[in-house]
Amino acid sequence: MVESSQRGRLAFERSVLLCAILYSFVLAVSARAQQQQPEDPEDEKKVGLWLDQAISNNLSGNKSLEVEIHERLDEGASNLFEYFVQGGVAFRPRPWLTLIPIYRYQRFPGNPAITYENRLLFNITLSKSRGLWRYNLRTLIEGRFPDDREASARLRFRPGVDYTLPLRTTWRPVIVVNNEFFLVPWNNPFANGGSSYTQNRFQVGVRLPITDSLTVRPYYLLQSVNLPDGWDTNQIVGISLAFKVPHKTK
Repeated sequence: MVESSQRGRLAFERSVLLCAILYSFVLAVSARAQQQQPEDPEDEKKVGLWLDQAISNNLSGNKSLEVEIHERLDEGASNLFEYFVQGGVAFRPRPWLTLIPIYRYQRFPGNPAITYENRLLFNITLSKSRGLWRYNLRTLIEGRFPDDREASARLRFRPGVDYTLPLRTTWRPVIVVNNEFFLVPWNNPFANGGSSYTQNRFQVGVRLPITDSLTVRPYYLLQSVNLPDGWDTNQIVGISLAFKVPHKTK
């Protein structure tokens, strides 16, 4: 009887030891997998300079062709770490609603893990004007397809407000303020802090009309990224140029 009890206790101890070893192995594999995940290549480092160029050409009806080119530099504006071009057709079924399906091709020079990315986006923008104020909410639905990572989806919500300065000039400056929230609800192939809330961008700028078809918008942006070691925030100065192709009225 005593011998049977000792055998049972020995078998139990062996089972506990085996479970502990398996658990440790799973933790080690999970930690290693997390460490092997590269950081999102669009994450800014130190002080950055972002350059944006946009061209809009009106089509028939309430549609327009939208093309954008972006260059992004970090490390004190000394390193071109990202650039991309994107295009789409904007549909405006209502004065307060804009819908834009977009394709983007993105490159990451010098990135050891990811060279390029194809991205499909759908832009849904709601806007409402009240006097000198214009309230807006932009939602971006993204499908990301990097060259050496699994595909993933991301949601971006950017509420904002524009205020037109009441100056007695032909073209009046507009103050632009917004904040963008980034959510990855499902699989995330990039290193992160373990939350679906992966990034935040706060932006303030001034849109300066130069002519009827050309505007310049200098802006200041804070990019906060949720990394495994915690949130990392970097400052960015940007310059955005927007050009609308003029059309002669008949």
